[in-house]
Amino acid sequence: MGEFENREEGFEKRFVVDEEIAFKSLARRNKLLGLWLAQLIGRAGAQADSYASAMVAAQVGASDEALFDSIKTALAQAKVEMSDNRIRRKMTEAMAEARTAIVAGK
Repeated sequence: MGEFENREEGFEKRFVVDEEIAFKSLARRNKLLGLWLAQLIGRAGAQADSYASAMVAAQVGASDEALFDSIKTALAQAKVEMSDNRIRRKMTEAMAEARTAIVAGK
């Protein structure tokens, strides 16, 4: 196998790893957001865990806008006021936290 093929194989392997990290990071972010949201709407313990797990399942393959809309709707139903900017900032923070944890192997 020539050097070109070795490099190509290396890029392909890196792509697979990057995609796996991205997928796991999204799922972890959604779980973190689910736990955060559960706390805001008054759920704790097993109810909070169940709520967060349901959020992860509901958001598989969905866009960030769909997640944002879901959070906004849940907050409105619970009569919790929060700005769009704060929700989006929390989404960004949760993604950074999730990605860091996944890359660190946690």
